[in-house]
Amino acid sequence: MHYELRCRECGKSWGNQPRSICDDCFSPLEVSYDYDALRWQVTRDQIAQGPPSMWRYSGLLPLPENFQPSLPTGFTPLFRAPRLAEQFGAKNLYIKNDAVCLPTLSFKDRVVAVALAQAREFGFEVVSCSSTGNLANSVAAQAARDGFRSWIFIPADLEPAKIIGTQVFGARLVRIAGSYDQVNRLCSQIADEHQWGFVNVNLRPYYAEGSKTVGFEIAEQLGWELPDNVVVPMAGGSLITKIKKAFDELIALGLVDPKPVRFFGAQATGCSPISSAVKAGNAEIDPQKPATIARSLAIGNPADGHYAIKTIKANGGWAEDVSDPEIVESIQLLAETEGIFTETAGGVTVGCTRKLYRQDRILPDETTVICITGNGLKTTDALTGKYEAEEPIPPKISEFDKYLERTLDIDLPETVEA
Repeated sequence: MHYELRCRECGKSWGNQPRSICDDCFSPLEVSYDYDALRWQVTRDQIAQGPPSMWRYSGLLPLPENFQPSLPTGFTPLFRAPRLAEQFGAKNLYIKNDAVCLPTLSFKDRVVAVALAQAREFGFEVVSCSSTGNLANSVAAQAARDGFRSWIFIPADLEPAKIIGTQVFGARLVRIAGSYDQVNRLCSQIADEHQWGFVNVNLRPYYAEGSKTVGFEIAEQLGWELPDNVVVPMAGGSLITKIKKAFDELIALGLVDPKPVRFFGAQATGCSPISSAVKAGNAEIDPQKPATIARSLAIGNPADGHYAIKTIKANGGWAEDVSDPEIVESIQLLAETEGIFTETAGGVTVGCTRKLYRQDRILPDETTVICITGNGLKTTDALTGKYEAEEPIPPKISEFDKYLERTLDIDLPETVEA
């Protein structure tokens, strides 16, 4: 097997088992690979011959021997965003759109797919998670698909669409009267007492590796070139670190030319522990109490916050945050310019990207990718009151002409009604 768990700080090997913390120094574990062996096994041609899904990168993921995926998750579109770029004064702006990822319309489908592969390998019959919404949907759906029972733990104030989007798959949903951080602590205790596979607790090192596929796809879809900049929404902080890990692995394996990519983190002002730390020049997180409509990013004490800060600072990146009104405005802007309906996390990413251009932290000619991680159909309540239903008009051309005249404030020639 070409991978194993290693401590991110002391480097101790832990083999492969459902655990996420080093007993020696209490630091997080991460999947480590034998890159010397992989260099001869993973090539551009081999990847191109793979399926049109994240599984084309199976050689770079921690998957059991003879693993057979049940869904074509990932390989979502990357495309230019010319009309949004015009709004920002940019020239080379791209969108990586995981709002259309299978099966539940968010990038969390990637991480869950890898985690459940290991859950089966480790013999778990019940899979579980703590979640701010998207992960709940994905665990419930893929558990149903793969024949697991699922228990999902969420803060009680999640968006209704995300709650229904979990229950419909037959999951046992447990609502907790507390913040995500409190829910996550509870799940850590439950994982110690029950033989359940918590994708973001005891399976977390494997789960997090699924995020690398976003980075692999960006590079391949840009013609095996790395972008200048990537703007990534941050909740727990893992995604931004794993996209960087993906780029580093591609460089190490000779699949792309070396390039110092800059990473920019995006958060909501109402829950911005990572961006606040970056702006203050701190290496550690000062936990916050979340107060934002961007509930999928509302993690006040992010598990990978320290590593997210390191990723951002490595090549001169930055972090920004936007207010709730700016989030809503940015959701509308992306929809009206590029025809993409994103959830509140995407509004955060778009809004922060606009700030980064205005601050000249991102320059117009640079190739910049913004990551849209979830679908707007999950957070329609954020737009409540923005679009009022108008009074219906009778089905007559004369009535439509009157409506058009009122709406556009123009005079139309009289119409003879048949």
